[in-house]
Amino acid sequence: METVQQLLYIEVEPRKKLKGGNPLLILLHGRGTDENDLIGLAPYLDERLHIVSARAPFQFQWGPGYAWYDIEEVGKPDAEKFPRSRDFIVKLIGYLHDKYESARDKTFLLGFSMGSVMAYAVSLAYPEKITGVVAHSGYIAEGDNTIYKWNDAKSVEYFIAHGAADPVIPVQFGKRAHDLMKQHSMNYTYKEYPIAHQISEESLNDFSKWLTGKIKP
Repeated sequence: METVQQLLYIEVEPRKKLKGGNPLLILLHGRGTDENDLIGLAPYLDERLHIVSARAPFQFQWGPGYAWYDIEEVGKPDAEKFPRSRDFIVKLIGYLHDKYESARDKTFLLGFSMGSVMAYAVSLAYPEKITGVVAHSGYIAEGDNTIYKWNDAKSVEYFIAHGAADPVIPVQFGKRAHDLMKQHSMNYTYKEYPIAHQISEESLNDFSKWLTGKIKP
């Protein structure tokens, strides 16, 4: 296990090495879990991906595990930890590119729940660093501390997935993300699934195919 800028991570090396470096996929878990939560997705994702699963930097205050920020209410991250986590992830991306000589023009984020909020935040604030985002069961945080660059972020591609029966982050937040993407003429795919707050076999299959399609042969 490695550490950088208060972020711990575990990795799964690509099963197929590419000349010039492999595309990098960073997994961002939800609230109250850790870097082990999403790493089980690795065998189902493209064999060319160098997969890194990061641990959120803050201890979850209401139970075990970790969190990217505190929640004032659903849809509103706290103003202190939210930008710190965003910038930690950006530093982690640079560190990983330097360490593994991965393809800098192929960097993806896959976030679930709170992790997808961070994936949105990083890609919209630092779009030059991100190729594509899978945002599952989350939302786009809105507020004064988001520093989003919507015009520049048109270069980023998004796969947005949400459960129609999600009781934790209701599907209205997914629809809001869809509306914001449409409003700003972003490059995105939006899908709803007959599930709760979870990743299903169907949604996994869909975003796995989507990721594969974004990696050049």
